Amino acid sequence: MKDYIKEIEAAIQRYLPQGDFAEQQLIDAVRYSLNLPGKRVRPSLTLQFAELCGGSAEAAMPFACAVEMVHTYSLIHDDLPCMDNDDYRRGQPSNHKVYGEDIALLAGDALQSMAYAAMLSDEAVKAVGGERAARAAKILAEKSGLLGMVGGQVIDLAMEHKEVGIDLVRLMEEKKTANLIEAACMMGCVVGGGTDKQIEAAEQYAHAIGLAFQIVDDILDVTSTAEELGKPIGSDEENEKNTFMSLLGIDRCRAMVKLLTAEAIEALEAFDGDTADLAAFAEKLANRRK
Repeated sequence: MKDYIKEIEAAIQRYLPQGDFAEQQLIDAVRYSLNLPGKRVRPSLTLQFAELCGGSAEAAMPFACAVEMVHTYSLIHDDLPCMDNDDYRRGQPSNHKVYGEDIALLAGDALQSMAYAAMLSDEAVKAVGGERAARAAKILAEKSGLLGMVGGQVIDLAMEHKEVGIDLVRLMEEKKTANLIEAACMMGCVVGGGTDKQIEAAEQYAHAIGLAFQIVDDILDVTSTAEELGKPIGSDEENEKNTFMSLLGIDRCRAMVKLLTAEAIEALEAFDGDTADLAAFAEKLANRRK
C-alpha cells in the first residue's frame, strides 16, 4: 500500500487551485492540512479495493482523493477549540493555530465541497460511469454525515464529563472513526465493479479495522509519547473522555483488537483476488506504535 502514497499525494495537488486568488488564504489553509505528512490509509484502501474488484487505481483516484479530503476536513474541525482543542496534528501546528479559527473552519467546509466536486467531475464520471460515481458519492455522504462521522462527533461531545457505558462508546467510535474507513473500502468496491456481497464484505473488514484502529489509538494515548505519536498524549484523560481504555483497561482492549483483526481477515474471504496485503495491513494496524 505504500506504493499508492506518492500517487495519491500527486493527485491531490491537481485539485488545488494554482495561481493568485482573492481566496488565497483559504487555499493556503486547505493545502497546509492536505500536505501534512500522513499515512493516507483511507485513500490507499479505496485504491486497493478497487483493484481487488477488477478496477484500476487510476480510475478510482478521484474517489480516493475525496475520502482524504473529507478525512482532512474532519481533522481540522476536530482540532478546533470548540471540539478537541488540540494544538498539534501530525507533528505540526493545527490548522487553526496557523491560520486562525475562522479560516480553519472554512478550510474544513471547503474540503468537504471539494470532495464531492472530485467524485462528480467529468474525469471521475468518464472513468467509472455516472451510476457508480453517484453510488460512491452517496456512500461517502451517508458515512460521513448526520448519522455517520459527524453524528459520532456529536455523541462524543455529549458524553464529555459524564459516565457512560461501553455500548455508547462503541457506537460513537463506530460512527466517528470506523464509518469513514468503511466508506473508503466500499467506494473502492463500487467504482471497481464489485458485487453487493463484496461491498458488504469490504464494509465488514473496514468496520473491524476501524474499531481496532481506535482502540489502539486509545491505548497509545496512554502508553506512547507525544514525539512518537506526533500529537499530544493524555488528552483523553485530561478532557475526562470516555474511551475503551478508561472503561475496559489495557488487557481487555488488547483482546478486543486481536478479535477485531481476526474478523477483518475473515471478511476478506469474499474476494477471489490476492488479499494478503489487506490481511497484513490489518495486522500492522493492530500492532502500530504511532
